[in-house]
Amino acid sequence: MGKIAQGILGGLSGKVGNVIGGSWKGIDYIRIKPSSVANPRTVGQVNQRTKFTATLEFLQAVKPFIKLGYKGLAVKKTEFNAAMSYVLNNAITGTEPNFVVDYPNALVSRGGLSGVLNPTSDLSTSGEVTFGWDDNSAEGNANATDKAMLMVYNPSKKESISLLDGADRTVGTQIVPIPTTYAGDTVELFMAFITADGSQVSNSIYLGSGTAN
Repeated sequence: MGKIAQGILGGLSGKVGNVIGGSWKGIDYIRIKPSSVANPRTVGQVNQRTKFTATLEFLQAVKPFIKLGYKGLAVKKTEFNAAMSYVLNNAITGTEPNFVVDYPNALVSRGGLSGVLNPTSDLSTSGEVTFGWDDNSAEGNANATDKAMLMVYNPSKKESISLLDGADRTVGTQIVPIPTTYAGDTVELFMAFITADGSQVSNSIYLGSGTAN
């Protein structure tokens, strides 16, 4: 039998349902055990497993981004587990049994750095996405040297393209190349800022979806 020390995903030891947890070098970890078709358990357990799987598939595809985006929240847990906890509890939508990630609420970066002002995206050019934003380097704790963090997530292929040290906040634009295999696929777009020394990040912002060319 497993024990959850501080609520779901707050520190799990052993096995709870099909979620297995433990600790390694003081860092909590979790993984999901493949379910048995012959043992579906209760409706509530099936629903929770579906939500967990949707969250897991999304975050596995965007690992490079959340590794920086959740760096400041990885206290006695990995960046992945910190992101897992947030998205599972704040960014899953749908009705049983069809639960999916709610992208506008799925923060892939969380921190106190001043965020993105008036972001835009353009998918009109083949093989690339052009991100744009307004310079707000004079506001809050923003810096002129903050770097853009940009991500193009492809749900159908369960993979993403990330640029983690893009243009300075003052530049206002950055092109992200994407594979030609993305042509015709719907992609989800995210952006955040990180300080030049990597010590602080902003909350990410969802720029919407579009069809890659």
